[in-house]
This record gives sequence, C-alpha cells and structure tokens, in this order.
Amino acid sequence: MGGIGPKLLEPHLATRTSGRTRAPASAKLEKAELLELYRIMLLSRRIDDREIQLKRQNRIYFQISGAGHEAVTAAAAKVFRPGHDWFYLYYRDRALCLGLGMTAVEQLLSAVGAAEDPNSGGRQMPSHWGHRELNIVSTSSPTGTQFLQAVGAAEGWLRYAGIPELSGREELSRGDEVVLCTTGDGTTSEGEFWESLNTASNLKLPIVFLVEDNHYAISVPVEVNTAGGSISKLVSGFPNLFIQEVDGCDVFASYDALAQAHEYCRARKGPALVHAHVIRPYSHSLSDDEVQYRPGGERDADAARDPLRRFPEQLLARSVATQAELDAVKAAVEEDLRVATDIALAAPQPSRDTVYHHVYSMEVDPTSEGFDTEDDPRFTGDPTTMVDLLNVCLRDEMTRDPRIVVFGQDVADCSREDNLPQVKGKGGVFKVTWGLQRAFGGTRVYNSPLAEANIVGRAIGLAHRGLKPVVEIQFFDYIWPAYMQLRDELATMRWRSNNAWAAPVVVRVSYGGYLKGGGPYHSQTGAAVFTGVPGLRVVCPATALDANGLLRTAIRCEDPVIVLEHKHLYRQTYNKAPNPGPNFMIPFGKAKLVREGADLTVVTYGAVVQRALVAAKELEAEHGLRAEILDLRSLSPVDWPAVYGSVRKTNRVLVAYEDALSWGYGAEIAARIADETFAFLDAPVRRLAATDTFVAYAPDLEDEILPQVPDLKAAMLELARF
Repeated sequence: MGGIGPKLLEPHLATRTSGRTRAPASAKLEKAELLELYRIMLLSRRIDDREIQLKRQNRIYFQISGAGHEAVTAAAAKVFRPGHDWFYLYYRDRALCLGLGMTAVEQLLSAVGAAEDPNSGGRQMPSHWGHRELNIVSTSSPTGTQFLQAVGAAEGWLRYAGIPELSGREELSRGDEVVLCTTGDGTTSEGEFWESLNTASNLKLPIVFLVEDNHYAISVPVEVNTAGGSISKLVSGFPNLFIQEVDGCDVFASYDALAQAHEYCRARKGPALVHAHVIRPYSHSLSDDEVQYRPGGERDADAARDPLRRFPEQLLARSVATQAELDAVKAAVEEDLRVATDIALAAPQPSRDTVYHHVYSMEVDPTSEGFDTEDDPRFTGDPTTMVDLLNVCLRDEMTRDPRIVVFGQDVADCSREDNLPQVKGKGGVFKVTWGLQRAFGGTRVYNSPLAEANIVGRAIGLAHRGLKPVVEIQFFDYIWPAYMQLRDELATMRWRSNNAWAAPVVVRVSYGGYLKGGGPYHSQTGAAVFTGVPGLRVVCPATALDANGLLRTAIRCEDPVIVLEHKHLYRQTYNKAPNPGPNFMIPFGKAKLVREGADLTVVTYGAVVQRALVAAKELEAEHGLRAEILDLRSLSPVDWPAVYGSVRKTNRVLVAYEDALSWGYGAEIAARIADETFAFLDAPVRRLAATDTFVAYAPDLEDEILPQVPDLKAAMLELARF
C-alpha cells in the first residue's frame, strides 16, 4: 500500500462548517512554537530509538513505538490543554504525552519499570500512559476499552451542568473542557467504538476521537479490518458528528483539523472525529517483524512521508528556521535524551513489599468500624421488602450526596419526561429504582442504551470526573459484554495507576433462580467470576435489612463494588425489615450468625440461607442435631475469623451455595477451611450446590438443579453422622 491518494482525502463531514474562508489556525503559530513542535517530534522518535536499543541490551523488557504518528499527536498536544481537557490515549501517543508536559525522564522511568514512574509506578508496560496532573487517564492494554470511559468523562460536563445543588461544581467541571480519545485504525473494529459514537452523538458530548490510521492493525491491512477501507466514511451517518480527514504526517494540516474539531466540541455542538492518515515506519512492536507481511516498496512509500523528514523540510522551505537552528534542536534533544537515560537506568525499582498497595483504597476501609452501625438501627415504619429498602437506601444516599448518578437499562421512570405526569413509571424491571427520576430529575437518573459495556464503561469515566455512579445491570446472565470493563478496567484502575486514578463505581445486578420460568438466561449465579478479581468488592445480601446496609457501605466506600441482589429475595415476606435509617451501614467482611449450633456449621449466602435455616430447624426437631448457620453476606472480603471460629466450635462444616458445584465459589471456601482448621475437623469439608448444568425452565428440572431443603437436610445429617 502506497501513500495517501487524493481520493482518501476528499472531505466528507457528517456536520459541515460554513463556507466562510478564514486563515488556518496553524498560520498563527509562532516560530518558537513550531520549533517546539519539532523538538517534541524528534524527542519522541529518539526515545523510541533509545528504548529499542535498551530492549536489545535486555535493560528494558518491552517496547512499542509511536514512530510515524508524531506529527498529528504533537499537533494535538498543541491544540488541547493539559490539566484542563481530558485524555484517554493509546500506546502510540508518545509525542502527545511529551507535548502535554510529560518528560523524557518520566517516559524512560516507565520503560525501566522504576518506582518513580508516574504512569504506573512500574506496574504496567511502557507506553501505557497516565499522568494525574495532566489529566492523562491511565491507559491499559486491551484495545478499545478507553472509548466508553472517554465518553463517560465527556458526559461529566453534562451531568454537572444539570446538578445546581452540587457545591464546587465549577471546579469539577469548567464548562468548556474537551475530551480527547485516541485510537489506531484497527481498534475501530471493536464494538465499544461504535457504542461510544452512538452515545457521544446522541448526547452531543464534547469529545474528539482521533483515529491514527497507519493502515495496519499489527499485520492486518485496513481494507481487511474496515469495510470500504475508511473509518471516517463509514461513520458519516452519525448525527452531530463533525468529521475531518487529514494527512496526519503534515503538522500544519493536522493542527488545523484538530483545532476545528476542538472548537466544535468546546461550543458544545457535538462530538468530532479526526481521521488522520499516518505511517508506521517500525514494526508493530519489537515482538513483531513487519518484513514478514509488508513488501519493500510499501515501506519505502511510507518512508517518503515520514513526518521527521517532512516537517523540517517545511520549516526550511517556509524560512521559519535555518539548518543551524534545526541542528541546535537536534543537539539539545540528544543531550536531553542522554541525561534522561542515565537517570532512568539508575532509578530504584519498586520495593517488593508494595505489591499489595492500592489494590483497594488505603484511605477508606469499608471493613472498618467506621462503616459498622449495624448495632444501632433507627427503625421507622412497618417491615418492608428488600426492593423497598434498596430503594430507600438509594433515595437517602442521593439526598446526602448530589454527586450520585443512577443509570442503566430501564432504571428511569420514563425517558420522555413530558410523559411522566401520565404514567406510573418503570423504575427498573424489579422496581428498585422506581420514583428516583421523579425525585432527583433526569440528569441524575436516566436510561442507558441496551449495552452493558456502555453502562460500566461510561460509569468509569464519570467516576474519573468525581461523580459517584451507581449503575444497574438488569440480569447477571447478561453482564458479560461488560466483563472487559469490569475485570480489565474497573478492578485494575487504582492498582495499575499506582493510586493516581480510581473508579469507585457501584454495580448492582440481579441474579439467581428459585423463581419459576427463568431458564438458562435469567437464573444463573457465578459469584466466583467476580470474587476472583483483585480490586473488586462483592457483597450478597440475604435479607432486606442487609441489602440496605451493604448498599449504603458500597456507595460510601472508595472501591468498586458488585452488589449481587437475588431476584427471589426481592419480595419475600420472611426477610422483611423496617427502615433502619439513613446512616445504617454493614461493614464488608462481617458475616452474620443466623442460627447458633454445636453439631455442625453451614456456611452459605444468598437465597440458600433461608433454605439452610429451614433445614436446620427440621433437622433439630427430627434428630436433635443443632446446626449453626453462618451467612457470609460479604463474598469478597470474607469474614474468615467468623468462619474458622464456627468450624473450630462444631468440628464439621457444610459449604452450601447456589452456583454449580464444580469450580464454584464454595470450592475456595472449602479449601481455605481445610487449610486453616484441619486439626479441628472431625469430618471432611462437604459442599452442596447446584448441579453442573445451567438452570432449566421447567419447574421440576429447576427444583432438581438447585439446592432444596431436603438436599440440605440430607447433607447435614450425613455430615453429622460421619
């Protein structure tokens, strides 16, 4: 593939500017600014070269370059405002970061994995950019996960503008900030790219998508990756989207295109997409060899467009600089690079004892006594259901903290607010959020598209902007499109950025069976999928009172929390409770002793708690055996002292859970009990769980699949007689 042909650069704007002619923005650039652009571009290339050298010397461990992208990314740094605008970048944005204010030392500290690396403290690979002071949000390896987070950050302006009661909102949102989200052409194939354009265009958000199109996704050429070979033509139907296509190897043209996009977004007309055609003169990374799939003629054509060749030629041709001045810039860059390399290679590595730092917040501990008001409820009103007490908690917390926004599919009362006086309101499939939109307005309670990654990704970006998202995933069975955002982004954010960034998002999700007619896609459980992820807190209330207290703790803590709400328990009469008051909290990692006993322990949670309690009562009446029932409530962290203490007292333990028996949550509980209390056990640790199948639709099949009271009784009796 050769250079850009004229056909690729034909304008095609979803939103066009007026026909008035005016001087291009680049005409206002002073000589000093242009020489600084050259310095940034050259420094970026030379850092790439130095890292390649260091990698071959085994002094760093990975390298991926921004070579060929320097013109458009340096221009972007000149247009956008560090510390004012927001940046969600990808790994080829070395020149952009340098232009925003990151130093060569800081970038090389990342390459060597130094403790003082501001990007991640040595926790991420090089070129995974992040800088708190510059508003560069921590970049991760999965391609495309930044899109929805960037949309959420841009949405922050919209939410702040609609919350007048929020004090200090002028500092949190200045009203003219713009989000820059960068990507390669290959990543535009990700579904989240299209989800992000959909929401950004729909809400007219101030976000610029910069597509740095080097015509290859590793070895896959653009025409294979993108229908028609042009992403800007493909997205031209999005409303409110301002599109510019530009030669990204030309600094002047890139600056002009980006300046127009930035101006469009600052004016709050909608999002923009700048499609910049760049080159990739080096292989994808040092793990790749482009010679294997790119012919020499194609690479030679790219070399002729190299921005490190073209820009100095332009400066000389326009009499902006002399050769002596350009040589002086080169000499200064080489000296800066030499000093930066020496500093980075001498920098200390992170201390081994820091590996657990910032997995969770080290400032706000939801397991502490400060979150334990369980012994002092201020009850009012008649006992009511879990649904009602979850709703009460959300109302109380939204009244207390105007930063809280609630969204998801169907959570609003009515998206068409003019219709609210005529309708009862939806408020979620299970009515947990009913009435919240009426009480707090559509800015704070609103519906999302039917897209789970959209919900969680936007929530992460909103959290970066200082808001407190409490989002709903309608059914556990449908959470999987969001799993990349949950596992690779939400859970890792604080740790991977070495505490520079965090996203304390609360994700509510209904789960479980025992409701007839759910079938394989409305009845599953799977707590272990989330409890096995460091950085996530996971709670699972079995009663209305616990649901109220655990949700309040989840909202007030500074960690991401998954709140598992069992559908079967939403409206049960046996777990009702009065309203415990607006300060009722249950700390994470505190189990509840549901029933005392001396003969065996049942460790359980969720809907199995009540079934275990019924089985224990029948077992005592029929056989005189007294089983102790321990409701974990908090699945991560676990109240291990309570578990071990009960087992040491009864010497027998049954772990009962609703998930499939094999590889489920109970397996880890059983293993830890065996490890820590082996000397106290008078019988093997037993497990009782669902069958290793999915949950079926037919009632008789569901009863056979899920743990029932007779199953629990039989298992408990067998264990007691061992």
